[in-house]
Amino acid sequence: MAQTEVLLKRLQAFEFLRGLDEETLEKMAKHSTWKVFAAGTVIFWEGDTESNLYYLQYGSLKVLKSSGDGREQVLRFIGAGEIFNEVGVLANRPNPATAVALEESGIWLIPRKLLEEVILAHPQAAMRIIENMADKIIGLVSLAADLTLKSVEARFANLLLEQAEEGVIERRRWTTQTEMASHLGTVPDVLGRVIRELTKAGLIEMDKNQIRILDREGLTKRAMIQGK
Repeated sequence: MAQTEVLLKRLQAFEFLRGLDEETLEKMAKHSTWKVFAAGTVIFWEGDTESNLYYLQYGSLKVLKSSGDGREQVLRFIGAGEIFNEVGVLANRPNPATAVALEESGIWLIPRKLLEEVILAHPQAAMRIIENMADKIIGLVSLAADLTLKSVEARFANLLLEQAEEGVIERRRWTTQTEMASHLGTVPDVLGRVIRELTKAGLIEMDKNQIRILDREGLTKRAMIQGK
């Protein structure tokens, strides 16, 4: 199957493009660009002016901010099937953050001009894109609140509770202690102490392949989550 046909099938399934006619979707697929990025490659830099909306077909990315001393704060992780860079492409402003491939990633670049045509002709698509952006803004507000109000232990416990499936978090090749620390707004040494404390308390068990929650109730208390 040609790559454009693959993209067309994806576009047909996008929530924010629901209701668009086949001709419009075919035009978007035809004029979009397919790129494959190796692990560690920068997709775009903070401050760049980017004229494309991105769709991650496969792979994993992180979106981060960097400080002058080289420290990173991971704002979010992006998984297969997600779109990103709505702010950069719709606001027509420099990117507020840097995106980096965590593993080989295949990405579609949908030109701003095509997106503008769709939005002008189909206002419902614009509303769905705005809703998607609003969800991400809410996520950033929650991140800011956690960084300000919660300890590293509480943030880590909450992260595990959110990501666990049946009490287990599968560790990807790039799910290192350094990456997790960046996401939590701390450094590896501090996170290492937290992991040892939670392990010693019998709340979690961790190896190179998995993190297992052994005591969900106890971990919930450490995360300072209010139960019903």
